[in-house]
Amino acid sequence: MTDQELRKLRRPELLEMLLEQSRETDRLREQLQQMKEQLESRQIMLNEAGSIAEASLQMNRVFEAAQQAADQYLENIRVLSGRQESVCAQMEEDSRRRADQLLAETQEKCRIMEAETQEKCSRMVREAEEASARVWEEMRGKLEQFVEQRAGLRELLEVVSREPKDP
Repeated sequence: MTDQELRKLRRPELLEMLLEQSRETDRLREQLQQMKEQLESRQIMLNEAGSIAEASLQMNRVFEAAQQAADQYLENIRVLSGRQESVCAQMEEDSRRRADQLLAETQEKCRIMEAETQEKCSRMVREAEEASARVWEEMRGKLEQFVEQRAGLRELLEVVSREPKDP
């Protein structure tokens, strides 16, 4: 299987491959243990070749196969680990990029809401000032009207204040 084919595999598939490699390693270990037991009991010499040289050659082949399987297993673990790190790094980068995008969008919404609030406050202040000016203008008009209606009263007060007071 090429590196590109391995990279296209999903996590469950990679885990399944690791599990299969683990099973194969276990099987080879068991086979190796059986071979060791046979070697110890010297049955391999009696059953197979009858000579120590042939038994040794067969054992070397078993050990070589076990070593190759173990090497292949370790290489697969390294490849899968590297891919997993790459996938995690890509996911982290995507998450950061999305978080930055959301932050920018939120900041823009806040800026727009602040501008709208400022505009609304300015409009409310302007309307309040206009209403206040209208009320003051209305009150001034009423006061002037009151003073004009009471002009005779003012003249009388002026006359009274000019007369000498009795001691």
